[in-house]
Amino acid sequence: MKRIALVGMPNTGKSTLFNRMSGARAKVANWPGVTVNLLSAKILLAGSMVELIDLPGIYNLNGLSEDEQMVKDFLSKNAIDMIIIVANSAQLDRQLSLAVQLHALNMPAILLLNMVDEAKQLGIIINTETISKKIGYSTHLLSAKYGQGYSEAYKQIETSLKISKPTRLQQIEKKFLIDSQVVKQLENIVKHSIIMPKQISYALTDKIDEFMLHPWLGLPLFFMIMYMMFQAIYTIGEPLQNMVAWLLEAIRDLILMPLLSDLPTIIKDFIIDGIFDGLATVASFIPIIIIFFLMMAIIEDSGYLSRAAFLMDASMSFMGLDGRSFVMLLMGFGCNVPALMGTKTMSSRGLKLLTMLVIPFSLCSARLQVFIFMTIALFKADIAPLVLFSMYLMSFIVVFITAFLFKGKFSNIESLALELPPYRLPTLRQIISRGWHEISNFLYRATKFITIGVVLVWLLTHMPFGVDTASSDSWSGWIGEFMSPILAPAGINPELTIALIFGFVAKEIVIGALAVIYGMEGDALMQGIAQQIDWVQAYSFMIFTLIYTPCLTTIATMRAESKSTWFSTMSLVWSLLLAWVASTSFYQLYRYVAMLI
Repeated sequence: MKRIALVGMPNTGKSTLFNRMSGARAKVANWPGVTVNLLSAKILLAGSMVELIDLPGIYNLNGLSEDEQMVKDFLSKNAIDMIIIVANSAQLDRQLSLAVQLHALNMPAILLLNMVDEAKQLGIIINTETISKKIGYSTHLLSAKYGQGYSEAYKQIETSLKISKPTRLQQIEKKFLIDSQVVKQLENIVKHSIIMPKQISYALTDKIDEFMLHPWLGLPLFFMIMYMMFQAIYTIGEPLQNMVAWLLEAIRDLILMPLLSDLPTIIKDFIIDGIFDGLATVASFIPIIIIFFLMMAIIEDSGYLSRAAFLMDASMSFMGLDGRSFVMLLMGFGCNVPALMGTKTMSSRGLKLLTMLVIPFSLCSARLQVFIFMTIALFKADIAPLVLFSMYLMSFIVVFITAFLFKGKFSNIESLALELPPYRLPTLRQIISRGWHEISNFLYRATKFITIGVVLVWLLTHMPFGVDTASSDSWSGWIGEFMSPILAPAGINPELTIALIFGFVAKEIVIGALAVIYGMEGDALMQGIAQQIDWVQAYSFMIFTLIYTPCLTTIATMRAESKSTWFSTMSLVWSLLLAWVASTSFYQLYRYVAMLI
């Protein structure tokens, strides 16, 4: 099978082109460092199956960061039939160095000048024929976002692929890659093939940034935007969640129960009370998760997250982090795993480890489900978004405390160089693609971890046979009573304790576990929990859920990225200790103040 590699600097639209060519759902975002692992897809091209690989962003072949080294290792250890070099048409004075280096090393490639729509708006005129002659690669203008020039580029890719031969990146000789030589050749190319206006102006971007990057207004605006996002999640998402819950309940009562009525009670309970109720309770939150990721896609693809990193850089540096660490934290809102993998862009090991230490405290989408469930069940509708937003703020507080305490052990020796891209309005195709990518990952986890989790919870709550469900005589009751002395000071009862234990595998299991433990789903489950605990216990439970041990996948990724069992174990122990101290302190302090009043 032939192999094509997409190569280019960060933020050139490689992943957008990857999605357009393959129909895959690679993550696309308008800030550097998104593609941090090797995404691949098999496509039919030039009459045969071809493996298309989206490599991490790389500035040049002299780079020292881990993701740049990964690209060089991949190209040297794997035979590549063709490289597609993707460059930003509006920044060709800096973007063509990689093409010059690859041609010097005799790598087969085609050069696609992406974002041609932006270049035209800026008054940039590009002579692709001259570039082709001077670099030695077939060169084409393209807008992967809108499809402009895509058909012509696709045909040239097919033509070039038919005559290309598999090649590996040979030992890089410094004489080919001396920066001064590359700069001299680039100056010659730009001089004879590109006409640029005397002053390039992003008028709209500059006007927006006057407010968004204002020294005093910038951060309040950022937090206001995030609060509005959570408010919208409730306003739009809760009615949709209720509709899905109603539909699932109807399926349970009108279809599933009559269909299984003749089965033995134990089997019927296992299927309905165990598997269906657990999965249905989790599935009812899918509309909210979709809305969350669609909104995050708009914020990311617009270019605003780079601004957030810029705004937070000074504050983060005080704690031994930088703006990129903040971007990784925001990426962790979706899932901690890709955020941890994103630390490959950091050359300083100290900065990388400190960033990895704080990423698991990001309010990921799995925790979001738990918090929404608890806020709907225990808090009034008018303050529920504020409660959810407080969890978001608390995640940052925990990050700041952790980073400040450990910055002496993991020192940062790397300065931040961050490019602010112009604001871009994401297309509907990009937004839908991002939403589908995230929800497909959620459904994958649902069919894997959540199903296994709810089955295990059912067994614990029903075994040994003959005892009352989830009673103190059941296996779950034994575990809950055993853990009670530890978590009771935080106001967390045995039922919630069992859910937390299974949440260690995956946080998505927590809600499904509660449905199985209480033998209820939907509104009935919320009412049942509200009758057993008050809002103080619920908030303490939410604090513990936010801070304590991340899921197994996150731990495994941390171990792989840090290459240190000691570091992963230390992170695990610290999160457990901090979660217990935070939730217990809140619960005990509130009870003490309430008693005085």
